[in-house]
Amino acid sequence: MRIAVVGGGPGGLFFAALMRQADPSAEVTVFERNRADDAFGFGVVFSDRTLAGIHEADPVLREALDAHGRHWEDIEVRLKGERIRCGGNGMAAIVRRTLLALLQARARDLGAALRFETEVSLADLDGYDLVVAADGTSSRIRDALAEHLEPTEETASAKFIWFGTDYMFDGLTFVHERGPHGVFAVHGYPISEDVSTFIVETDEAAWRAAGLDAFDVTQPPGESDLISKAYLENLFAEQIDGRRLLVNNSRWGNFRTRRTRRWYVTGPRPVVLLGDAAHTAHFSVGSGTKMAMEDAIALSTVLAKSTTDLPAALADYEAAARPSVEAIQHAARPSLGWWEHFGEYHDAFEPWQFTYHFLSRSITDGRLARRAPDFVRASHDVWRARHGGDPLDTPLDLGDRRLPNRLVPVEPDGSAALGGTGDPLPLRASVPDTPEPWGARITAPDDESDLAAAYARLAGLAAARPLLVSVHGGTAHTRALLTERARLRHGLPALLVDDTLDRDRAVTAVLSGRTDLVGATADVVAAWEAAR
Repeated sequence: MRIAVVGGGPGGLFFAALMRQADPSAEVTVFERNRADDAFGFGVVFSDRTLAGIHEADPVLREALDAHGRHWEDIEVRLKGERIRCGGNGMAAIVRRTLLALLQARARDLGAALRFETEVSLADLDGYDLVVAADGTSSRIRDALAEHLEPTEETASAKFIWFGTDYMFDGLTFVHERGPHGVFAVHGYPISEDVSTFIVETDEAAWRAAGLDAFDVTQPPGESDLISKAYLENLFAEQIDGRRLLVNNSRWGNFRTRRTRRWYVTGPRPVVLLGDAAHTAHFSVGSGTKMAMEDAIALSTVLAKSTTDLPAALADYEAAARPSVEAIQHAARPSLGWWEHFGEYHDAFEPWQFTYHFLSRSITDGRLARRAPDFVRASHDVWRARHGGDPLDTPLDLGDRRLPNRLVPVEPDGSAALGGTGDPLPLRASVPDTPEPWGARITAPDDESDLAAAYARLAGLAAARPLLVSVHGGTAHTRALLTERARLRHGLPALLVDDTLDRDRAVTAVLSGRTDLVGATADVVAAWEAAR
């Protein structure tokens, strides 16, 4: 079997090595348009929990991390002069160029042919039985087959830029600074003995206000934005002890989440996508390198088992690899959304709640407590010190009404809240004509493209000053965005209505500041109370 791999990144190289290891009779050639020692970006990071399958398939990554990488257990969040640490987050990182060199050597040792500075199209690969498109997020192979593969992309509103620094972080560190033009944040982590990765994010308004939109992004790869480098070195000077930022194709962009409806075609010739060519997930949750290497394992495994029925093998590959990718992308959406709003969270929350809000964006209180019991215990302790009780047991006053806790029974049709003293509180989708106490009722959209209209409806209702804003329907993410907006933009108590919540997720929603109250039908609320 003759296999052409287009793209010499970690995914393509790992596949070449695994394929030769599994089937030495296979002829595998990797085509990479860049030079062997080119590497855009700085480091690659892996979670300990995700490495077992990769290590089992081949020891090259484990040996690379042991010999050249950096490992840590804690995440640190720096905000408003405080540094808060959360343990139980084992991770390892390595310089991207080092990893590529080791993967190149491994692929060569196992008999794969590597051709650098060689750009190919499908028309150049007529003699191959299979083309593996591992040519990254801007895959030309995928785009040439777009009619059949049906790729889509969603562009985030946040801006990001990738630097290195000679300041040494001692683990994954998130640094937040409000400068004269807005809030900027750093994802920093060590990748060697003398270099750390330094990714900066901000919103478009701050980016433009700072004058960082002047760089010509149409320049060919390699040129870096030195104006932004100087600005950010100054902004974060105290956080990195006045050390330098390092450039490598460092320029602002917007993260694009990519999906493809199909990962392969069988005609006019077999082509299969691997890694970023098929899918991406925001770097705050998933490592694209890790996902590409897992794709390589799945693809080499099915091909080694079935070389006679290639269409079946490719179908098996997609069936095996897609579920974990989709799970990561699902988890990445609220995380990416968090980074689109972090400036507002920076201003609204105390450091302890900001950190808890950040770390619970894709995980519940109970799961986080199993990973980092000291951090979660401290967060609960601060809440109790502020409010005199546990999150769901804390009273809340709504005008003349006093709610004994944060759990609110709601009529099945959502028309009234039944908790607390006095008569049921009517929940209205429009401003009532009478002066009776009332709560606003907002239906969250199923699609984020409809959020602007929902925000406008919320603003109209909030202007009439209801006692609270009740949010139901939609998705977990759109509901949370609306309850947060009610609290943080409009200064109104928020009621998150969701019959699918369990007590653990209800605690998470209140303690994180995403909502003030959680509501459901009376029997669900009774189950929450019984689960204490």
